[in-house]
Amino acid sequence: MRNESNEIVEKTRTVQAEAQEIWEHIGISNDFLFGKLMRSRPGLCRKLLRRILPELDIARIELVETQKTIREDQDARGVRLDVYVRDEAERVYSIEMQMADTKELPRRSRYYQGMIDLQLLERGELYRSLNDTYIIFICPFDLYGTGRHRYTFAGACQEDPKVMISDGAVRIFLNARGTMDDVSSSLKAFLDYVAGILTEDPFVQELDEAVAEARKNREWRHEYMTLYLRDQENLEKGRAEGKAEGLAEGLKRMIAALKKYGVPEEEIRKTVQENYGLTEEELNQYLG
Repeated sequence: MRNESNEIVEKTRTVQAEAQEIWEHIGISNDFLFGKLMRSRPGLCRKLLRRILPELDIARIELVETQKTIREDQDARGVRLDVYVRDEAERVYSIEMQMADTKELPRRSRYYQGMIDLQLLERGELYRSLNDTYIIFICPFDLYGTGRHRYTFAGACQEDPKVMISDGAVRIFLNARGTMDDVSSSLKAFLDYVAGILTEDPFVQELDEAVAEARKNREWRHEYMTLYLRDQENLEKGRAEGKAEGLAEGLKRMIAALKKYGVPEEEIRKTVQENYGLTEEELNQYLG
């Protein structure tokens, strides 16, 4: 019993050390930090939205609700919106940093859209009262594999692409690894920063200073480490479930959780191989 207790204590210390190491080098691509900064500094969030959607000329924004959780009923899957804001024209924006390519992001954005709409329209209101909505995912990977920095979907007619559905719903997927010259230099500078490239762009410099300041925030660090410990416990459960439900499912959960917290790929490889003893070829299949 004592040996088992010592092992638990040692594992906890190791996980705490890992969390501390990640926090000391945490960047804007970490969804936890991104959400914290955008919610606590609306000015930064507005500047980011103006870069993504310059045509809207957004003058001001306000938080709709911090870390808003939407659940229509007890049986429905809840949605937690990390950054959920509204501008002066009553347009609504959901912005999220998405580190891992879970192969379900398009359908997830569809679900987000439906859940947001349910919250926006009160009983008895006309459908034309629905706010315009923009669901934005910022990713360090190319969701559609064409090299674009940006993929915008707003409902074109399949028979005639010039005809738009005009329902006020827009979904945008940003790719920090894009190779095309398809976005403004200001948006590209931000996406480069997400990918780990620091430029002299004024907004990026301001954002980098905010990140450095955030690393000193003890409350955020404590919250992050608590969440990290909890997720590591879920990883352990995932390994156990993986044995019962199949190795593939357990591995997928483990890799997705590690990517979510910004763990470098080399560390992920090491962790997975230590726990599952996979060959390089097998591991590459799971890493994608």
